[in-house]
Amino acid sequence: MMKSVLKRFKKEEKGFTLIELLAVIVILGIIAAIAVPMISGIINKSRKDADVATARQIYDATRLYITGELQGDVTRETDNTITLSDLTGKSYLNSGITLPSTKVVLDGNNTKVIFSNGVLSEVWLSTSSAAGAEPSKKYTPEEIQKSESTK
Repeated sequence: MMKSVLKRFKKEEKGFTLIELLAVIVILGIIAAIAVPMISGIINKSRKDADVATARQIYDATRLYITGELQGDVTRETDNTITLSDLTGKSYLNSGITLPSTKVVLDGNNTKVIFSNGVLSEVWLSTSSAAGAEPSKKYTPEEIQKSESTK
């Protein structure tokens, strides 16, 4: 008698019920609803941080350019602006630098570091408008110097 009862129970336990499957799907949906916005926020912050790091890299190369080419005197330049073309032309940076957030190559003539009275004023990262990306991003000295310097 006991064998027949055990056989009956074994036969009925062959899979999950529809309710159990629906419960699992609902739980996965809740987890996805929480995780997707968090992950996209992390990705957006990483893109912004990468752009600031690129601006910092260009600023650091500009400091080397000023020391090497202008004997440390940034006020010698009439417009106090150093372009990415200046830096790549003298091999302070490689050509073809891309904006990390969009993967679009920076425009050498419009990507520039601007000084006012010998002090950093702003850094512009510009892509060509034909590329369809955001044309320019401006970074303040506070944003540039707040980011970690390249090592």
